[in-house]
Amino acid sequence: MTHVYEPRLSRIAIDKLRPTQIAVGFREVELKRKEWRETRKKDGDGFLGSHIVPVVAGPKDRIYLIDHHHLVLALSKEGVEHVLTSVVARFSHLGKDEFWSVMDHRNMIYPFDAHGLRRQPADIPKNVNDLEDDPFRSLAGALRMAGGYAKVIIPFSEFGWADFLRRRINHDLLVDSFDEALAEAMKLAKSREARHLPGWCGVEE
Repeated sequence: MTHVYEPRLSRIAIDKLRPTQIAVGFREVELKRKEWRETRKKDGDGFLGSHIVPVVAGPKDRIYLIDHHHLVLALSKEGVEHVLTSVVARFSHLGKDEFWSVMDHRNMIYPFDAHGLRRQPADIPKNVNDLEDDPFRSLAGALRMAGGYAKVIIPFSEFGWADFLRRRINHDLLVDSFDEALAEAMKLAKSREARHLPGWCGVEE
């Protein structure tokens, strides 16, 4: 997701950031934890300074995280307490129900659980450390990194791929053999069956 950030940045405690999705891919979170550990000693401040987190100001002046959930959860698990944020929208004047309606219409929330089922905004965790694990989101992330599809500026595009893969790849295979599941995902990604998905890199006949 791409946003135009305000020039003014704020340092906010991670435990004050409220998620706008229910699930992430824990495998991807672990990769970001590894990236942080490798960077922390050499240029930890530079890393944090270059990863600005977009947020929305909501009712009761609560701050909602609208991107980089994997990174923020990884940093939290690594003991980082604060991140730099930039407000991309201010909806603090709205009531709770209207706030969630506006967020939904602007594609700023993804209220689907780890099984790909749509839930109510009330089911979205209030802390990043309570996010669920969706292994198919990890598979979708790994598939993109392997060149299965292109990165695009469309909100939650990886979750679209995750849902596509969820319907076609056996869950047990994914849990037991990630590499084998990734190979199967690569074949599916190049097929015309996936041509409706953002970033598809297959060949039209």
